[in-house]
Amino acid sequence: MLLTRKSTGTTAPASPFVHRLQRGIAQALPTMDRRSFLRRSGLGVGVGLAASSLTLVRKAKAADAAPGTAGSAGRIEVKRTVCSHCSVGCAVDAVVENGVWVRQEPVFDSPINMGSHCAKGAALREHGHGEHRLRYPMKLVDGKYQRIGWDQALDEISARMLELRKQSGPDAVFWVGSSKHNNEQSYLLRKFVSYWGSNNCDHQARICHSTTVAGVANTWGYGAMTNSYNDLANAKCAMYIGSNAAEAHPVSMLHMLHAKESGCKLIVVDPRFTRTAAKADEYVRIRSGSDIAFVFGLLHHIFKNGWEDQKYINDRVYGMDQVKAEALTKWTPDKVEEVCGVPEAQVLKIAEMMAKNKPSTVVWCMGQTQHTTGNAIVRISCILQLALGNVGVSGGGTNIFRGHDNVQGATDVGPNPDSLPGYYGLVEGSWRHFAKAWGVDYDWLKGRFASPAMMTKPGITVSRWIDGVLEKNELIDQDSNLRAMVFWGHAPNSQTRGLEMKRAMDKLDLLVVIDPYPSATSAMAAMPGKPEDRNPNRAVYLLPACTQFETSGSVTASNRSIQWREKVIEPLWESRTDHMIMYQLATKLGFGKELVKGYGMHKVKGMDEPVVEDILREINKTCWSIGYTGQSPERLKAHMKLMQHFDVKTLRAKGSVKDPATGYDIQGDYYGLPWPCYGTPELKHPGTHILYNTSQHVMDGGGNFRANFGVERDGKSLLAEDGSASKGADIQTGYPEFDHVLVKKLGWWDELTDAEKTAAEGKNWKTDNSGGIIRVVMKNHGCHPFGNAKARAVVWNFPDAIPQHREALYSTRPDLVAKYPSHDDKKAFWRLPTLYKSVQQKNLTDKVAQKFPLILTSGRLTEYEGGGEETRSNPWLAELQQEAFVEINPKAAAERNIRNGERVWLVGPTGARINVQAMVTERVGPDTVWMPFHFSGRWQGADMLPWYPNGAAPIVRGEAVNTATTYGYDSVTMMQETKTTVCNIERA
Repeated sequence: MLLTRKSTGTTAPASPFVHRLQRGIAQALPTMDRRSFLRRSGLGVGVGLAASSLTLVRKAKAADAAPGTAGSAGRIEVKRTVCSHCSVGCAVDAVVENGVWVRQEPVFDSPINMGSHCAKGAALREHGHGEHRLRYPMKLVDGKYQRIGWDQALDEISARMLELRKQSGPDAVFWVGSSKHNNEQSYLLRKFVSYWGSNNCDHQARICHSTTVAGVANTWGYGAMTNSYNDLANAKCAMYIGSNAAEAHPVSMLHMLHAKESGCKLIVVDPRFTRTAAKADEYVRIRSGSDIAFVFGLLHHIFKNGWEDQKYINDRVYGMDQVKAEALTKWTPDKVEEVCGVPEAQVLKIAEMMAKNKPSTVVWCMGQTQHTTGNAIVRISCILQLALGNVGVSGGGTNIFRGHDNVQGATDVGPNPDSLPGYYGLVEGSWRHFAKAWGVDYDWLKGRFASPAMMTKPGITVSRWIDGVLEKNELIDQDSNLRAMVFWGHAPNSQTRGLEMKRAMDKLDLLVVIDPYPSATSAMAAMPGKPEDRNPNRAVYLLPACTQFETSGSVTASNRSIQWREKVIEPLWESRTDHMIMYQLATKLGFGKELVKGYGMHKVKGMDEPVVEDILREINKTCWSIGYTGQSPERLKAHMKLMQHFDVKTLRAKGSVKDPATGYDIQGDYYGLPWPCYGTPELKHPGTHILYNTSQHVMDGGGNFRANFGVERDGKSLLAEDGSASKGADIQTGYPEFDHVLVKKLGWWDELTDAEKTAAEGKNWKTDNSGGIIRVVMKNHGCHPFGNAKARAVVWNFPDAIPQHREALYSTRPDLVAKYPSHDDKKAFWRLPTLYKSVQQKNLTDKVAQKFPLILTSGRLTEYEGGGEETRSNPWLAELQQEAFVEINPKAAAERNIRNGERVWLVGPTGARINVQAMVTERVGPDTVWMPFHFSGRWQGADMLPWYPNGAAPIVRGEAVNTATTYGYDSVTMMQETKTTVCNIERA
């Protein structure tokens, strides 16, 4: 929704956007209408290089393209890439002329986006050629950023790091990776941090879907979306709960709208009436954070009326009887309404729609995950689908829409503090597995850590790095507080507790930002803070990274399909690719040769850079656990060339078609070889479109639930019942995961080659680097290497074995806190003390709910992405949404004498005061206010423009909602609480 009316012509002197551009941007483009935009952006037919875009020619010179490359003079080429915004994975054809990206077209052949774009995708070219990028290394000197050279920057940063390591150990440095890195860069960064000798690394997934990964994986095996965007077309009913796909994942809504055309019922459950809700057959407004009570309400009616799938539950689910007892006795309709505010009649209606229109699916996003009970909310949604028998079937499943373009891939193979790539745990066996694959001595690798114990201890999470700096040292479970932060493609305004984050930044010894855009970190670091927080010896550096259009590599969409991006343009200005920077910094730190051992190297701008394809091949040789092993670069590139031959609904190749370049035949493959794609590429597993589907053979993409939790619990078998194995399996009952012992007992050992026997001896399917166990078990015997077990409705190793509703730490309902209290405080959880009841009880004592009676929640806009620095620097997108704003209900606004469009102060219990524009709307209820989380660049009423590097400030700057958000973390993953905090609104 536009808050400021924009011009429809080129002569609108009153447009605040035009004024802003005239003041701050020398290269501003004039305001233009839609037709002009389409013509100039290359979205119209036959468009050439627009006269107003001639600045791009200068950028071609800045790229200094080598002969024979995409930037060679006189060449016009089309490069196929993937949108770098959300996780849908829209394919884009980029037209490159004389090294300049002059046009783009959405790929009509793509089975994912089918020729569609959202606003962000349509403006993608400007992201690569953006004028507001960081162009060269910079250093903060006397409060201002000064240009320096790369050699100076790398020398000074590495020297400071090595000194901190000597003084305080390797855990004194925290590395924040990026969900914008491709798979290869994400993997390489986890390897880099391992060689540095620490597990203190993380990325954006911690604060968007870590609760999903933990909750879903601990229910049935893998922590990812079970079906796909495309498979929504096969659903008869879909419930979106905590997901506003129409704005957050616009192209995904096409698949839902196609389903509606076929009669699919759409239910939207959300505290806010969203654009997705506007398409719903039934909209349910619930109180933020009360999802567990609502879903238990559905289960109450499902069990009461006998609508559950009893055979499915008996054969494939453990512990549902305990959940049923809780649903029928504890969550009666009156209790459900008391907690979530939804009357019995509507709860019953939704339950009946889900149960009688099968297959039905559940879609969720951060509306479910970003809570102190996020892991439990996720699990109750899984339990609902298990009760209905909806998991492992087309049109069903839990369709979890991820955020950034490669947040799924970065989670799978990237810098997680509690796992190595492929979710291998931090145990000795995992480290030995990777040390062997990396070609380094295990004892050398162990010696890089502060101690053997620290090698197996999960690191601090990115959500808590603030406390890693500020907490008393005696309360931290590592030798030193954090003294250095590396923001490698991460926006600080996406994190909670903004005021404390500023204090933590000021106290650091070293702060490094590596990004195509300098992010709000640069301005926050330069802006003067409190004198008592200031570290006079702090050093701050900004390093210009390339965008994903200046390199190549693979990216994993939310549905687990992996796509290959071609390099579109050469690196602009002095930017360098992330993997080049990793190699160069590793060389300065003393482990450069080890980092790239086994990779080919090629020259980019005269400098050595690891070959991306070789990094992917190493992923293929290590990540057996989740099936990142079958997607060779050659297979992925063939899919990108031949995407028109894949079915839009099933994602299956329509027939035998060969890639002319490699001769590879895509027959039988699912598009993008969605993981798990088991075994070596030569095994030619097709990928897995729908997880846990027993109606297909395992070599046809079928499967069952993973045996990852033992074989027995409380005298009951955890293995699946007879007849529930995947189609054609030689073992038709439940069975454990395969290792060398089981393969020998079954008499299958001699089916391995001699070389495979040598590699597999003493190993299981996840550590057998030959892939022999997987080949024999799957191809020869139709069994799943990870076993065949029951999904867990009861997760006994979590704080709440059965999901429990618990009131938020900052609840506006003190009457419910006594009935549904939070967890007890924890002393050393992810290396830090974590508070629950003490904060909740203090808020009751201080009567916080009376002072701050409005629930503050947040979400996405169509126009912007993530922290917003990239998209708010794009003139096409900046025009569409020019102001940070807060939605407030007319009743709440009238009580505060606030009119639509007025400036207001949003004030929170941390003392934060943010100045935004009021949007008076019934989208939110009287008890709730809502803000988008994409803004930064203003700080409690002040413009931060003076503190950005010259020329690199975003066009649109606004208050970050997370300046005002409060303390609160999930009890399993340290997910931050952003969806249920409190505030008040005052007229400015």
